Amino acid sequence: MLLRTLITGTLLAAGAFAQLSSFPKPAYFRETFSKSQPKVELKDPVRLKDFVVGDKLELSLKDYLALVMSNNTDIQLQMLSLETPKNAIQRAFGIWDPRATASFNSTRATTPPTSALDGTANALKTLSQPLAMSVTQTLPEGINYTVAWGGSKATSNSNLSTYNPALASNLSITFSQPLLQNRGTYVNRLNLMSARSRLKINEFGLKGSLLNLVSTAESAYWDVVSARESLKVAIGARDVSAEFLKLSQKQLELGALSPLDIYNPQQQLATNEVSVAQARFTLTQREDALRKQISADLDPQVRALPLVLTDAADMPLESINFDRERAIQQALEVRPDLKQAVQSLDVDDLGIQAARNALLPNLALTGNYTVNGRGGVFVERTNAFNNSGVSSTVLTSIPGGIADALDQMFGFGFSSYQLGLRLTLPIRSRAASADMADAVVRRKQDTLTVRTTQQTIRLDILNAITNVESSKESVKLAKVAREFAQKALDAENKKYELGTELSQNVLLAQNALAQAESTVVTNQIALRKNLLNLLVKIGTLLDERGIVLQP
Repeated sequence: MLLRTLITGTLLAAGAFAQLSSFPKPAYFRETFSKSQPKVELKDPVRLKDFVVGDKLELSLKDYLALVMSNNTDIQLQMLSLETPKNAIQRAFGIWDPRATASFNSTRATTPPTSALDGTANALKTLSQPLAMSVTQTLPEGINYTVAWGGSKATSNSNLSTYNPALASNLSITFSQPLLQNRGTYVNRLNLMSARSRLKINEFGLKGSLLNLVSTAESAYWDVVSARESLKVAIGARDVSAEFLKLSQKQLELGALSPLDIYNPQQQLATNEVSVAQARFTLTQREDALRKQISADLDPQVRALPLVLTDAADMPLESINFDRERAIQQALEVRPDLKQAVQSLDVDDLGIQAARNALLPNLALTGNYTVNGRGGVFVERTNAFNNSGVSSTVLTSIPGGIADALDQMFGFGFSSYQLGLRLTLPIRSRAASADMADAVVRRKQDTLTVRTTQQTIRLDILNAITNVESSKESVKLAKVAREFAQKALDAENKKYELGTELSQNVLLAQNALAQAESTVVTNQIALRKNLLNLLVKIGTLLDERGIVLQP
């Protein structure tokens, strides 16, 4: 009998579970109770060898940024920042997850009889084995329902038992429908909508972080170009001073130069040699920083290769023109930090609605419907007691089982109904009122944050465009100064060759030319970086560089 009870109850519960779309898959228990630890595998850098030309790593700015997006560790770390808000969305669905509960007890008891109604003059022995299964779920509309099935088996040595063993079965459906607080689909989806809004906020935050990371990576590219050009300037200055030293030594040999005047050219050459050495060390450091940006330092076959950057520091100046108001308007449309601030207002609105819902009284309509069934072995007796007070004899026993109880239960002949209202009315709700006040304050704060962000964006764009225009003009003037410095050096060299000029003036002209060439390089790189900064401030750097974020 007990086995049949267990099987029948299991089938009923399985039938109820089958109606639920979220019923666990066959691998549910294996995945839930598995002891295996999740593995975290780090991928090796990709596509680095695609840009190896000969024995050098040759990179244009476009190729370099493609490698940055594929291999940069900081970018990969930022990409993972969306996983937590995505999990929050899944967590928000948890309030609608069904829960299944099952219980079984077996109680055997031996008690002394206390009255004739115990049905035995000796010890009263009973065995009770109840089994219960239920499914509970909250629907998106706020309705909470429970479907429960219960079955029990009871045996006793009492001579008064009509059914022995006695089998009982019941099926009940209980529901609770909120009428004020938590009423309706919209209110019950507030947490889900808030989680989705926070995901959007994090997506905008991710784009802002990528803007800064790509800007840092591109700055590293131009730092290497700057160091490379500075090294060329230093080598050029050294070569010029070396040629001048050879000329001075010939004049010394011919007696046209005093022995005391040879020290200035020698000192100038030594100083330029130091500048070349320093420039080489600076270039090495910046190349190492660039290799880190593309994770080339993780590949032993690539990290030792010399770098060749194909994009030059110089660029056409005629095409550099920006409309200030148009740039500001574009930034107000695409800047991720402003979108992030605006999206926060949606979260605040949802928070206000949730706080307003919490202020409402909790009024719920409750209901229950239960059907019962009985079965077991029916024991027929002549009468309950004879004249001596001893229990009567059994006339006949009619076999029965759980099927009788189920048949009677599904015959719906023994049922009960219940409907009711449950009201919870807080006399004072200071906590909920404080939550409402906090939600309103957050809305005001975030509204002001949107305004200050807009003001900051406008100022950022104006300053960035001013810096670009300043750098553009500086490049023009630096090139003019370099031309005059070159002409001045040529003039001093001719005077020196004619014997009408001192070597000291030639050395000064050499230093002036080297400084002018260095200034040109510095201003060209500054223009590149100021343009880069302007694209970051507008928020279009990723689009300008052809970088598309995968959803």
